[in-house]
Amino acid sequence: MQPTTENITLEEISRRKQEISEMLVEKGDGIHSLWNSLATPQKANNKGEMITSIISNAITAFDAFMLMRKLTSQYGRLFKKKRK
Repeated sequence: MQPTTENITLEEISRRKQEISEMLVEKGDGIHSLWNSLATPQKANNKGEMITSIISNAITAFDAFMLMRKLTSQYGRLFKKKRK
């Protein structure tokens, strides 16, 4: 990488920092709204959709439980206190 020969002033750095900060806030807001739309449970229109939703949530909960069980059995030693 070759060094650049142009001079950058503190004002330019400050302005660029402000622009990046505003972009991060906008992206963060977009991620927040997307996460909320994904995490909010959808209302079931009929009984079939309600049952399907319950089964899907049960499978997701079981899958999360099994994943945590597997991770703690394989990596649980990292979280245990060492005995002297």
